[in-house]
Amino acid sequence: MEAAKLGFQFCGISKAAFLEEEAPKLESWLRNGFHGEMSYMENHFDKRLDPRILVEGARSVISLSLNYYTDKKQEDPAAPKLSKYAFGTDYHFVIKDKLKLLMEVIRQEIGEVNGRAFVDSAPVLDKAWAKKSGLGWVGKHSNLINKTAGSFFFLAELILDLDLEYDINPSKDYCGTCTRCIDACPTDAIVAPYIVDGSRCISYLTIELKNELPAEFRGKMDNWMFGCDVCQDVCPWNKFSVLNTEQNFSPNEGILGLKSSDWQEITEETFNKVFKNSAVKRTKFKGLKRNIDFLKSV
Repeated sequence: MEAAKLGFQFCGISKAAFLEEEAPKLESWLRNGFHGEMSYMENHFDKRLDPRILVEGARSVISLSLNYYTDKKQEDPAAPKLSKYAFGTDYHFVIKDKLKLLMEVIRQEIGEVNGRAFVDSAPVLDKAWAKKSGLGWVGKHSNLINKTAGSFFFLAELILDLDLEYDINPSKDYCGTCTRCIDACPTDAIVAPYIVDGSRCISYLTIELKNELPAEFRGKMDNWMFGCDVCQDVCPWNKFSVLNTEQNFSPNEGILGLKSSDWQEITEETFNKVFKNSAVKRTKFKGLKRNIDFLKSV
């Protein structure tokens, strides 16, 4: 399959339709304020639930996953921590390029096909579509889990005006009675199985939150300065994770080698140099420095 040739780990296809099961869940999540200051989550409610409104003439949603798992670690165990997905090149660039190539292949094979590619770039419920197309199940930590590959992968979509053969056997939920992710969350963000209060999640606090970090989380951040892997690290299904083969995701040794003192003294010039093509640029220097200072203030 062409998707596999491009490096995608899994590919599944769903019929573009209204996500009836997700509608009340999304409404409740927003009503409870679990999106924190991510006000954009309140926008385009209808588009989030129906890709036919988002993409004119949409008939199919192709869901894809790209593995980013690595066993490399930051060399200084005392250094503020980065999520694994930020060790290499920003995944938005990498996946977008692959989706463009996949779209070209589809057009070469079939002819005139219209559609759009998505990587965290629009109101698309990635996990709902991935689940629907059989890529895995949504775990109690709200991440998608695949029985043979764990959860360390990115999700992306091609939404096309093309009828395709659909995957109609979604994965079962294999979380069972396990509550490791809930028990391990440093900020108690998983308020119930399958429900995450985003405003308490360390990934939200260190990346999405633009204001000062709430004092209630002082001493509870588990030394994370960008993102958080705790709920995935403790998940039993990630024993099946395999090392990614994407060259662009090879860890930046300049990042992994920084000592705790280097992070404390980081300058904007160093930040711009080290994180030139990294997802960490999203926080900007000011945001990352805020996070580091917050961890130090304990």
